[in-house]
Amino acid sequence: MLSRRAVLEGAGGALAAASLAGPLAAASTCKPERLRLGDTVGLVAPAGTLETPDQLSIAEHWIRGMGLIPKVGRHVSDTYGYLAGTDAERAADLNAMFADDAVSGIFAVRGGWGGARILELLDWETICANPKLFIGFSDNTALHLAIAERAGFPTIHGPNAASSWPRTSWESLWRLAFTGEMPTLGGGDAGRSITGGTARGRLLGGNLTIISTLMGTPWMPDLSGAILFLEDIDEAEYRIDRMLTQLRLAGVLERLSGIVFGQCTDCRSPTAETSGFTLNEVLDQHLRPLGIPAFTGANIGHVSGQVCLPSGVRAELDADARTITMLEPTVA
Repeated sequence: MLSRRAVLEGAGGALAAASLAGPLAAASTCKPERLRLGDTVGLVAPAGTLETPDQLSIAEHWIRGMGLIPKVGRHVSDTYGYLAGTDAERAADLNAMFADDAVSGIFAVRGGWGGARILELLDWETICANPKLFIGFSDNTALHLAIAERAGFPTIHGPNAASSWPRTSWESLWRLAFTGEMPTLGGGDAGRSITGGTARGRLLGGNLTIISTLMGTPWMPDLSGAILFLEDIDEAEYRIDRMLTQLRLAGVLERLSGIVFGQCTDCRSPTAETSGFTLNEVLDQHLRPLGIPAFTGANIGHVSGQVCLPSGVRAELDADARTITMLEPTVA
């Protein structure tokens, strides 16, 4: 784990800074406050129950290592089937953190499943009145998208609090959440371009399974003109095909300005009957005909060292360089 000094000295390291290019059209006007060393942040479990007894202590360890003070939600350690408490209890923890003036930001301890179950129970009036950074990924995609739709302020798609926080993850969080920079993320040799070019739009996305789950509900933001980023885990090629088909038939893909498919960890069919296409072939079949800038292999998703990526801010995608450049800060 990096010391605070190492964090401060390394904040300009692994990720290259980007200069502002062009006007900030449609920039977010409602921003969470930036995080500062010594701030109190909430720890919540909006979905699955903790997987191991030490998962909460791991999360607290990372949060303190960031120079923040963890405040644990009342029901984080509860178990209700495969959920961290009942829907009402999990929603109550999140509502309490948004209502608490002493809490500057909110981290999900883990993902799992269950975030979508609490959307109707959240106090959206309080959430809208108290914009705070919400940080997490995987099932927490449901909350990122619902906040984008109902409250309109940016959130951060990044490791859950109990995930690993190596340098790449931490530096990207530091630059987005603490310093309010507009970095360029990605680049390097990873991934491949499907269709070259650049595109600008509101950056939205997350876990493909959760996005497909929210399709047709009032919790899905309008993706017209958006740059959509996707990731997933443990999904066979035909299931990725099925979910992308759903997005295509719903008219979502054709309305995008650009698309990034990050990591799909262990996304390979275990049976011969359902392994006729590779994942790359499935992605090419769906994304190449769109004719919009698109690339794959970004360090987003269920992988060590994933970068933190803001959800809900204006950004520019460069499919040839395989980068995403923020065109506005994530925080005030």
